Amino acid sequence: MIKYIYQNKGYPHFSWDNTKIINILTHVATLQGKILGKMQQFGFNIQQEAMLNALTEEITKSSEIEGEILNSEQVRSSLARKLNITLTKETTSSHHIDGVVEAMIDATMNFNKPLTESRLFGWHASLFPTGYSGMYKINVGKFRDDDMQVVSNKGGRDIIHYEAPAPKEVLLQIADFLNWLNNDDNENPLLKAAIAHLWFVIIHPFDDGNGRLTRTITEMLLARAENTSLRFYSMSAKIQKEKKDYYHILEQTTTGGLDITQWLEWFFDVLGQSIEESENIIDNVIKKGVFWQKNSITITNKIQQDIINRLFDGFEGNLTSGKVAKIFKISQDTATRLLKDLVDKGIFEIIGSGRSTHYILK
Repeated sequence: MIKYIYQNKGYPHFSWDNTKIINILTHVATLQGKILGKMQQFGFNIQQEAMLNALTEEITKSSEIEGEILNSEQVRSSLARKLNITLTKETTSSHHIDGVVEAMIDATMNFNKPLTESRLFGWHASLFPTGYSGMYKINVGKFRDDDMQVVSNKGGRDIIHYEAPAPKEVLLQIADFLNWLNNDDNENPLLKAAIAHLWFVIIHPFDDGNGRLTRTITEMLLARAENTSLRFYSMSAKIQKEKKDYYHILEQTTTGGLDITQWLEWFFDVLGQSIEESENIIDNVIKKGVFWQKNSITITNKIQQDIINRLFDGFEGNLTSGKVAKIFKISQDTATRLLKDLVDKGIFEIIGSGRSTHYILK
């Protein structure tokens, strides 16, 4: 009795209905071209800022899908150091975060390099620098030698959603996967990214980290599809929002036949939405870049520069003199003076009065 997709005769020769995916595939390719064309109009600094935002979101949200919350400031600072981007405020990052960042940097910056077992092992080791996943010792930098099940618990009862191929089959299946992935054929590169995402999930070759490595491979193939290491959107951010549907479509596909049409439709729909939703973030980066091109000479005070950058980057709540004093460890009078100076220069606008007084960019 066939229970899982890899038990079907003919696996891994997947099939799909081209008539159902051609329109959405064309739409996604158009969106990719549009966002890349838009960013090419702007200078290197704006492109780097947009990429820093996208990669920070990709790394943090990919981990969040698996229930691991990474410090976004540490991720951003680690990325900036490895990409030689200067930040107004840097944060010391943990060895673990540096490792996660290194894997993503290698995948996206070296997208045209072959994906090998050795490279996969390096990425895996970077995710688990201590050799532990939580409290549990795992095989790091090598394929699993135990059975693998995807299990959830409901009402005290374990529910098996998927059982991966036996350990003895992993080497052969990974070899087939890597040969296909590295083959320079005429297959649509976006289609290849979608199939690779599913196929690696099917194999589940490691003790842990399979989901994060799946999405790292996807990022590499998306960069390859666009023929650029510049990343301006995060698919993992959208997957995190649609996590329930993500797990459902994966379970539905991995426990079915070889027709993966529904998975492809879901993947391309989410990818398209990821690109579209990134436009607001990119627009904000562009506004920030244009602002500093215009005002870099006018505003030279480091605290004022930091205050403005925080507003562009998404300051939580209203900007008040009290918050500025607390953040920068300065007196309330000094904070008020710095903010009013920005009002006098036409940069800020005062909203409200008394205790409700706060400042916004004009």
